[in-house]
Amino acid sequence: MFEYLWLLPLGFVAGIVGSMIGLGGGFIVVPVLTFFGFSPTLAASDSLFAAFANSIASTASYSRQKRIVYSLGIKLALISIPGTILGAYISDQVSPPLFKLLFGLVLVASCVYIYMRRKMESREYNLSKQIMLLVVGASFFAGVISSLFGIGGGVVFVPLMVIAIGLSMKLAAPTSQFILMFASASGMIMHSILGHPNYYEAGMLSIGSFIGGMIGSKLSTRINEMKLRIFVTIVIAATAVKLIIDALGRPF
Repeated sequence: MFEYLWLLPLGFVAGIVGSMIGLGGGFIVVPVLTFFGFSPTLAASDSLFAAFANSIASTASYSRQKRIVYSLGIKLALISIPGTILGAYISDQVSPPLFKLLFGLVLVASCVYIYMRRKMESREYNLSKQIMLLVVGASFFAGVISSLFGIGGGVVFVPLMVIAIGLSMKLAAPTSQFILMFASASGMIMHSILGHPNYYEAGMLSIGSFIGGMIGSKLSTRINEMKLRIFVTIVIAATAVKLIIDALGRPF
């Protein structure tokens, strides 16, 4: 049991940062696990347990702050669930080098999102038929990458809600955490059925992530967002470069 204790602080840090920016903590947890030699399926499945714990804590806090749009969140969550099931199955077929390359590209997209976050402007709230078609496709895709990589679908959901639907950023990030609660639970169940997770590792990550999620959601209204964005972007960019270099140095 003691050999897994280092996962507690990892989950804690990921929980704080992930809940504050609406991405979940998987973009921190999964690269670290990968660098320590965890297989793609093990890293992704363990991370989903942490994401689920983080989303519960964050959702409880954001709910008290009345910053969650439940009607929209439930729709996007239900659409994402079939994608999470597909993502769990695909994870068995992805080689470690390909996983690192694809995950590195997802991290690059995350950097773009974090950098552009303040510049995103909501428009008039819009759920027309055309927008709903986009929402269905994007939500399904978010579910796939959530379960495949063990991360929250916030990198898709938040821009989708702000730019396409017209939700304010203040509401989009908390609503993204609410959606992640369902998406991560679905992915977590499928990964468990397929026998992927190590429950001791997942448990330690979840405990740390739950505590971090409670703290992060409270800090989200107090901390200097600009400094946080710069720091997180640098860390993610460096991680993405390392993953891509490692991936290109090995056969697929």
